[in-house]
Amino acid sequence: MDPEKEWQELHKENVQVVSLNDQAYPEPLKQIADPPFLLYIKGNKDALKGSCFAVVGTRSLTEYGKRAAPLIVEPLAQAGLTIVSGLAMGIDGLAHQAAVKMNQPTIAVLGGGLNDSSIVAENRKLAREIIQKNGAIITEYPLLASGNKTSFPQRNRIISGLSRGVLVIEADEESGSLITAQCALDQNRDVFAVPGSIFSSKSKGPNQLIASGAKVVTDSSAILTEYNIDSNVRQLVLIPSNDFEKSIFNIISQNSLSLDEIIRATSKNPPEVISCLMNMELENKIINLGNNRFALP
Repeated sequence: MDPEKEWQELHKENVQVVSLNDQAYPEPLKQIADPPFLLYIKGNKDALKGSCFAVVGTRSLTEYGKRAAPLIVEPLAQAGLTIVSGLAMGIDGLAHQAAVKMNQPTIAVLGGGLNDSSIVAENRKLAREIIQKNGAIITEYPLLASGNKTSFPQRNRIISGLSRGVLVIEADEESGSLITAQCALDQNRDVFAVPGSIFSSKSKGPNQLIASGAKVVTDSSAILTEYNIDSNVRQLVLIPSNDFEKSIFNIISQNSLSLDEIIRATSKNPPEVISCLMNMELENKIINLGNNRFALP
């Protein structure tokens, strides 16, 4: 595609482009041996600044995986970890869904361009929900690029590179999830795995990782303890949805303020301020202390 035409298409699709030299480029990804020079981002690029943790696994999961994924991932998202995965069917989709359910941002890394053909049809609604919850869908490939046999394994280094660690939930011996786990090891990231039945082919991958030294995970506490995160305290990732919310965050970042004080500080009309505060309260971005006094959680 002609560069000018592609730039117009990117603008039309609200896709941001961040280069390796850009301040917005995620620092952990800079540290890997082969970081992508460009990241194409749809959604909230600030989500990439969060404390990221990857969750991957088989596309053809069993009932065990269906139960294990939300049991483990929901508390991780609620505790403030930004869940990273590949938006595929199976474990990937369940990992993103867990974060969305907890009203937390999640990052999907695609093996093709930011177009519908790169997202399995069953997960396109989930992709929209990820954007709505201040998450991001990212890729190193141009807008109209299609995924192929090499691009999907290649993107796995980004999933692990963004993250502090990688959790594998169900994977057979040939699963791409094991490629992600190997990328994590090569990048000096932590590798975790959920053990499973010796009679299930979907447990061979995680069991093999555990035998090789991966950390065993049977619930979220193993991961939260590893990173000294208090599971009893919800550590919200406070990401503003727009400039108005950002200004309110700045205004009340040091002290709680009354509604009147916020109105004066923003120079906005009262209905606008009240509407914004109500939305932020519903999304747990701020708390109402009573008597129309607001503070950060």
